[in-house]
Order: sequence, then structure tokens, then C-alpha cells
Amino acid sequence: MSHPPAPNPLTPARPRLRSALTALALVLGVLFAPGVGVLGIGGTTEAHAVTKLTHAQATSRFSSSGVTWSSSGGCSNRNVSTCTSFDQLNLPTAQGAQTLKSATGCALNITGGTETGHASGTYSHWNGYKLDFGKSTCLTNYIKSAFTYIGLRGDGAAQYKSASGNVYADEGNHWDVTYYNCGGC
Repeated sequence: MSHPPAPNPLTPARPRLRSALTALALVLGVLFAPGVGVLGIGGTTEAHAVTKLTHAQATSRFSSSGVTWSSSGGCSNRNVSTCTSFDQLNLPTAQGAQTLKSATGCALNITGGTETGHASGTYSHWNGYKLDFGKSTCLTNYIKSAFTYIGLRGDGAAQYKSASGNVYADEGNHWDVTYYNCGGC
């Protein structure tokens, strides 16, 4: 009569150790993955790491592309709601505005940037993902003909999505644009 070989005392620990290490790696991967579960500065969840621009860097880009900007307060202080600031604007957002200008050929005037006073959220003005553009017939016709209508936002704003995935919301007197990427730059 043959007996099975005596169990190796180290064998049962290896699968358990491997399972524990795999589980730990998965948990750490989720905790430290960009935009998932980790609180960023100020308690906000960051979507992912992006290059941030200073106001001067952004305005230089806009000027070189023929994009204008205006402020009801005549200022650029990020902490004043009547200013139009580009401090901490995401590079792809600035590039998206440049792409929109070249694609439309329309006059493009930015009326809202990263200044305080806009709605909060991960993909917000404050976090550098959004710009407001003054309405013009040229811009509105382009958005409504080139992009896909995707329905109304919770506040009733009609939304249009570009092929690259950026979302244009008609807020009445301006277009509120969320740039998830540079729009094909």
C-alpha cells in the first residue's frame, strides 16, 4: 500500500502568500491609480495628472492662435469670480480651444476660465477642464452641425459631443465646454 508523499510544510504557505501579495498589489494599484479613490489637494478627487499652465502661458497660446478673452471685472485673479483666469488651466484644455479656433474659423472669445464661482466637480473650471466661450452665430452653427447632440444636462442645457469626446453645453449666453482632451491637436 502506497501513501501519498508527506506534505511539504512550505507549500501551503506559498499559495496563500501569493494570493495575499496579489490582493495587496491590486488594492494598492486601485488606491494609487490616477483619479481613483485618492484625495488630492483640498479634498478633491483628481481625474489624472495633467500639465498645468500659468495664466501667462495660456494667454500666450491663445494670442498666437487668435483666441481672445474678456473679463467682466477686467482682471485675471483666480480667486475673484468676476475675473477670467487661466491659472492652473490644463494644457489639453488650452490646446482644445486652439483646435476649436482653427477648426471653426470663427471669432472665439473666452469669457470663463479657472476662476472661482463656477460649479464644482472633478471636471470643473477650477480644476482646469472647462472654458466658457461667448456665443456667436458662427460658433453655434459649427457646434450644432459638426458635433452630436447628446441630450439635456441636469440643468436643462443642450449638450453636444465632439468626435474626440469633449462636451459643449449651451448655457444660453455662452458655451460651457468640458475638455477631456485637446480635441485632436
